[in-house]
Amino acid sequence: MTTQEKLIRNKLSLLELAEYLKNVSEVCKVNGVSRQHFCDIKKAYEENGLDGLRQKSHRKPCMTNRVAPEIEEAVVRMAYKYPAYGQARAANELKKQGILVS
Repeated sequence: MTTQEKLIRNKLSLLELAEYLKNVSEVCKVNGVSRQHFCDIKKAYEENGLDGLRQKSHRKPCMTNRVAPEIEEAVVRMAYKYPAYGQARAANELKKQGILVS
């Protein structure tokens, strides 16, 4: 069982316990979560089902250091064709072809 599945199972058990006890305060106290967190979980489950309980990354992708797709494709091709080449050798071979990679 993956970590994601364990988190979903824990959130789902929290909701099931609340349904059984009919007392949100008691459920939150027993499980050590805030009422706000419980309400967020409940809302996510009602809106999206089990997918709403998945942990979502709030990290923004960093695209500033991306290279052009042609250069990326050339590097990947080189890596598949010559897997024994290191970073320096692959960069030198690509430089011979007119592709600059640092």
